Amino acid sequence: MRVPDQTQPTTMHECLPSDAVGKRVACDGERGTVRFVGTVPPTAGLWLGVEWDNPDRGKHDGSHEGVHYFTCRHPKGGSFVRPKKASFGVDYLTAIRRRYEMEVQQVLGEEIQISTRTVEMVGFEAITEKQKVENLTDVALRLCEVSSPGPPNEIRNTTPHVLMLDLCGNLLCCWDDVMAVTEQMEELKELQLSHNRLRVPSNPTVRPRAFSCLRVLSLTNCALTWPQLLECAPMWPLLEELYASENDITELQKPNDVLQSLTVLDLSTNPLVDGAVLSIGELPRLENLNMSKTGLSTLRFDDAMPGCKTAMFPALKSLAVNSNNISEWSVINELEKLQSLVRLSCRQNPLLSQERNPGTAMQLLIARVGRLEALNRWTVLPEDRRGAELDYCKMFGLEWLASGGHRDPQQNRPSAEFTTQHPRYQSLIQKYGAPEDSELKKQEPFALKNQLLSITFVCPDETDRKSVVKKLPDSMIVQKVKGLLYRLLKIPGAELKLSYTSSKMEGKEIEIDNDLKPLQFYSIEDGDKVLVRWL
Repeated sequence: MRVPDQTQPTTMHECLPSDAVGKRVACDGERGTVRFVGTVPPTAGLWLGVEWDNPDRGKHDGSHEGVHYFTCRHPKGGSFVRPKKASFGVDYLTAIRRRYEMEVQQVLGEEIQISTRTVEMVGFEAITEKQKVENLTDVALRLCEVSSPGPPNEIRNTTPHVLMLDLCGNLLCCWDDVMAVTEQMEELKELQLSHNRLRVPSNPTVRPRAFSCLRVLSLTNCALTWPQLLECAPMWPLLEELYASENDITELQKPNDVLQSLTVLDLSTNPLVDGAVLSIGELPRLENLNMSKTGLSTLRFDDAMPGCKTAMFPALKSLAVNSNNISEWSVINELEKLQSLVRLSCRQNPLLSQERNPGTAMQLLIARVGRLEALNRWTVLPEDRRGAELDYCKMFGLEWLASGGHRDPQQNRPSAEFTTQHPRYQSLIQKYGAPEDSELKKQEPFALKNQLLSITFVCPDETDRKSVVKKLPDSMIVQKVKGLLYRLLKIPGAELKLSYTSSKMEGKEIEIDNDLKPLQFYSIEDGDKVLVRWL
């Protein structure tokens, strides 16, 4: 394949940067990187070969009529555009003037004309003072086509007090340009660089003041790999929060001597290979980890036996694994090994859809992970945990007995297989006692008849009303039960208060206080009485 001549005739387009290849451009609302400058026969004139951030904007892989002009990551991620249609952007100071100074001039004119009179804007001097560029602490230049820092040291004179800088979706092409901006902001703590494409610097520590105070960094959708992030990491010695979703991260290597101060790490929407997460398990301060949409299906902490705690992720309190491929309860059992985990989000995984009732799935999650305080954005209350753990003991009681379990502690020797599948079961029967024979639940195949409960509804404060017996599915939520009762008992429009009693708990009345929970959440069984009261 013939290689084209990339010699750039200076007479063809005088305003084109001499180092255009590698620069970022904007065209019709799309951003891309220039990969080629030159002629494309048989057409006349100069062309830019652009690899677009959005591959749907492109038409080919950099080839035209058998000639390969440039290379794209995506087979249809490139196209040719005329230089006059492409913007190479503006420097930081120009963007600041456009974004802030012109805005102030438009909003705060010296005077406003109403009819034929001129009205003085009293008090606007104070507003103008606050809006002065040099007083800004938060600077938002998202999608403002910033491509360079501008004249040396002018940023330090123009916006010296910036704490938060948003440069998402701009035309910066390398970290050196970013550092030329940020080293003039000595107080900068938060930097947003998402939707940019930045070349890794040859010497990440050449400008030690560039990120000396940086705590929060957003790099969403920057086409980065994990090795590239580790290569850049020495620039951010104090970084606490790193948002790196929607990148090209597949495998994770151990971050030796870098990123050790991280408390928050977002790796969502990256195509991670199974087991990759273990490589970052020694981060000492990591409290919040987002692994949603990463393809996660398995997880093993081999340093800890069932029922024990792993040394990995010692500080991890919050974990998100939504929209993954988790289909085995063994993964949840492994999460129980995390010594600090109290918040878990596990929505949209095959594991949960396998349960016939969403409430049952939630109970199993709560029972299997002993320290959860929040699950899928719901607060786990003490009564929620108690109910979930008691039902768990009943649900797997027969399996426990069959494996060698026994109500006599001296004879209680469940098999290793059962202990592996249910690592918390032993501690739960120590906490609540072993379930009685009458409480054990046989695992039956799903059928409507298997989940119908015969419930007696009683109005204890209304002696003239007779009790009513109804068969209801145990998956029916309390809100729908109340709707049925309004019609069934002809109750006037009032707020219902429900509770229930069971022959197994003589003298105890248990409040049904959550309209969104199913009947089985409260362990209501065949023959129980539901007490109906209203104001």
